[in-house]
Amino acid sequence: MEQISKSVLKRMASFAVAAMLMAGAAATTVQAKEWEATAGAESPGRGSQALAFLPNELWINTGDSIRWTFPTHERHTITFMRPGQTRPAGFGPVFGIPVGCPGLTPDGSVVDGSGCVTSGILRLDENTTTAQSYSVSFPTAGNFKFVCLVHADMTGVVHVLSLSTAPPHDQDFYDGQALRNQLRLLADASSLEGQGSRQGGLGGWGQAQSNEVTAGIGEVVTTSGAGSQTASLMRFLRETIVVHVGDTVEWTMLDPSISHTVTFGTEPADPRPPSANVQSTSDGARKAVIGSATDNVHSGFLTGAPQDRATLVQAPPGVTRFRVTFTIPGKFDYICAIHDELNMIGTVIVH
Repeated sequence: MEQISKSVLKRMASFAVAAMLMAGAAATTVQAKEWEATAGAESPGRGSQALAFLPNELWINTGDSIRWTFPTHERHTITFMRPGQTRPAGFGPVFGIPVGCPGLTPDGSVVDGSGCVTSGILRLDENTTTAQSYSVSFPTAGNFKFVCLVHADMTGVVHVLSLSTAPPHDQDFYDGQALRNQLRLLADASSLEGQGSRQGGLGGWGQAQSNEVTAGIGEVVTTSGAGSQTASLMRFLRETIVVHVGDTVEWTMLDPSISHTVTFGTEPADPRPPSANVQSTSDGARKAVIGSATDNVHSGFLTGAPQDRATLVQAPPGVTRFRVTFTIPGKFDYICAIHDELNMIGTVIVH
């Protein structure tokens, strides 16, 4: 009887160990989860844009994944570059066709630092209210920086922890943080209208009847070591301006992170270079003359110089000003060729 009892006990112990191992494997499987985040936010009128990952710092476990949703009409990417890789341009020789880093990677790609992973350009389509999304998984522990290839100051980081370490926050925490950051950035973007209006000549810094227009304004916000976010007001301030024949209107781009254009007439297929009838000025601006209702005049990208960094080559000054002289009366409508879908439009009335 004693031998039988020992045998039974051994079998029971073996079953217990096996059950514990199976339970551990099951727990590991259950532990892998898909977290949720967003890329960008916008006001109902689309003028105020939060160019930010919300949130832009997350702690997860190995085996987990994150799915980013893209709920705005502004373009964004989610991109993880290789360590030490030179940041690629968002578009290549053909505008609108993303280069990737190089190439694009499919939804559900793996981020482990061995190669570049990018979603390509994603945004909310005009004909649908369903936002696009993109997910990546993280099989190895480490710290992984991510960026938007369209917006230089839209970055973040994912901290991937081993399974033995529990993440410090849950999804509810990140949802609350994302909402607070979204509201703050959109409020900041909206509040910039007053500053842009003063710069554009509505009072304060300029004369009430000055011929100056602000072509977009923004600010860069850093976040607790995780990266940077941008609040941008994508509007012409003043949207309608009245001048006289022979006057020159000057547009100044005041966003430190993105580009805008001033485009009269036909929208170019590639908005980056100026039209052939635009000339450079001695102070680094661009200028043109409109003498016909059918003139096509396009500023090209108006872009501020990137911030200089230690150990990097100094960047040249940006082109942020565009001047147009009007030699005939009329009503001249214009757009930002990059953000016209965000209703960034304006009008010059010439008497």
